[in-house]
Order: sequence, then structure tokens, then C-alpha cells
Amino acid sequence: MAVAPAKSAANAKSRATKPAASAGKQSNSLKEFNRDEELEAYRMMLLIRRFEEKAGQMYGMGLIGGFCHLYIGQEAVVVGMQMASRENDQVITGYRDHGHMLACGMDARGVMAELTGRRGGLSKGKGGSMHMFSKEKHFYGGHGIVGGQVSLGTGLAFANHYRGNNSVSMTYFGDGAANQGQVYESFNMAELWKLPVVYVIENNRYAMGTAVTRASAQADFSKRGASFNIPGEQVDGMDVRAVRDAGSRAIEWCRSGKGPFILEMQTYRYRGHSMSDPAKYRSKEEVQKMRDEHDPIEQVRARLLRNKLATEDDLKQIDAKVRAVVADAAEFATHDPEPDPSELWTDIVR
Repeated sequence: MAVAPAKSAANAKSRATKPAASAGKQSNSLKEFNRDEELEAYRMMLLIRRFEEKAGQMYGMGLIGGFCHLYIGQEAVVVGMQMASRENDQVITGYRDHGHMLACGMDARGVMAELTGRRGGLSKGKGGSMHMFSKEKHFYGGHGIVGGQVSLGTGLAFANHYRGNNSVSMTYFGDGAANQGQVYESFNMAELWKLPVVYVIENNRYAMGTAVTRASAQADFSKRGASFNIPGEQVDGMDVRAVRDAGSRAIEWCRSGKGPFILEMQTYRYRGHSMSDPAKYRSKEEVQKMRDEHDPIEQVRARLLRNKLATEDDLKQIDAKVRAVVADAAEFATHDPEPDPSELWTDIVR
């Protein structure tokens, strides 16, 4: 049997680093943020960035064990989507989940304590990085099985449809998970029953360490629902305004009873797939170029200063407050006691 020749690493890299701003299907009528919206986006994205940086440090010190996948670079996706959502809308995602938790309003102390396996963690220290939940904040995980959350998120949408509660399920997954079979079974059911679910595909260019162009026959993920008649849109996932705009349209589509919608967020992660990944499949220059030209936080910062909506001192104060929150969470997470051994027998079905 003939085997197709492998694409060169250099060619794969050049295709994988197409700037997010060049997405072809995004609406051109981008609605600008007002001062409060810019500051809200800046503060929340900065909180996620600083939290993840601290988590990376603590992992290196041996205070966090197991797997740990950081969200650095992708902050605009979940922040923009949360700005477009309502209070009772649900969120479910995969293992790169700390940013989603914080954006949903979950306590930084509880998230960090769960990373260190302490009693005060949001899963009582038993779930770790990939398995945290909050019924109060309508956050349903944090799932370690690649693509497993997609069918669960579709189930949340079915519950909304059944109950008639007007809520929408925002189901996040990555470009790698987009090739899972259960994703397409979920697409079929969601469109067949017109379920209110927004499938948010966070295309960060590399599924673990393989460029999307080497692993996906159709690298335009907004088209993945075409055979099910599910509409989709490519979005500049590095611009929080673009995410909020596209998210608002998609959520309204679902809430009005038209069925599911797919959003491909063209984003980029600055760190490796996980803390154990040296990311040798891409160059340092590639990462630096994305930081310099497309960083989601720096874009907001530049607009705030350029439009005289905030001063350098204002932004320094925000950064100081964010750092204080993260430092407090780290302090709590290193001194909170570990779970009692009896916790092994709670929250399980016998």
C-alpha cells in the first residue's frame, strides 16, 4: 500500500502560524468596547495570565503534581465568550481549564488549592488540574479524556431544551479533539434536535505537538459541521472584541431555537502542550512573533492607552491587584491542609 510522504517540518510550521487576524469568515463590523468593557477584559485576561504563570512556577517547584496544561496566550477566547453569555449559561471544557474557571467567577484560592491537592480545592483536593466543577457558577469541568466533554456539553444542551430554561451550553474543545468520532455523533444529535449548544473549537495550531495541517484533512474547523447543516464561523481568537461579537451572534442563534453553532477560535498557546512539553516542534521566533503582534492582553492595553481610557498608573494598579489575588491564592494553596484519607470514600457511587 502506498504511503503519502510526510510534510516537512518547516512547511508545517509556516502553515500553522497563519496570523489569527487573517480569518476569512469573520464579520467585518467589529463593535468597539467602551471603557468599562475594555477594563473588564483587561483585568480578567491579566488575572488568567498571572495565575497561569504562578501555576507554572509552582509546578516547577514540585508543589503541583500530575498533568498541568496552561492557557497562556488563549485568554481572549474564554473572556470574550463569557462577556457574551448570560448568568445561567453553562461552560464545559477539556483539560486546559484554569482560565475557564476563573472567567466563570470561580475563586482563585479554590482553583489553586485544587492544583496543589488541598482540602480547600474546588474538588476537595481530589480532582487536580483537569477535574474541577462548580454547580453555582454553572461550570461542568475540566475533563481529561480528549473530546469526552463534547458529548457531555451536548447533554447539557439537551437538558436545557427539555426544561425550556433558555440557557445555552458553551462546549469548548481543541483542534486535536475535533477529530474525535464522538464529536460528530454529538453534532448530528445537536442539529437533529436543534439543541442550544455553541461548540467553541480553540484552534491553537498544534494538537499536542502536531501542526493542524499535518493532522487534519479539513483545517478550516468552522466547516466541520457542514454535513450536519451546522453553521460555523472563523474568529480571531486573539482579539477579545472579535470573540465577544462572534460569541453574541452564536449564542443568540442557539437561544432563539435554531440549533447548534460552531465557532473556530484561531488562537495560540505560548507554552508547550503541558508542563512536560519542551515544544521543540516550533521555533522561539514563531512564538515571539505571536507575542509581539497578536498578544490579546497587549492589544487591550494599547487601546486603553491610545484612546486615553486609562493611564499607565491605572494599569499598574490593576496589575498590582491581580498579582495580590494570585499571591494570596498561592499562599492559601501551600498552607491549606491536605484532604483527610476518609475523603477517598466520599462523592463516589458504590
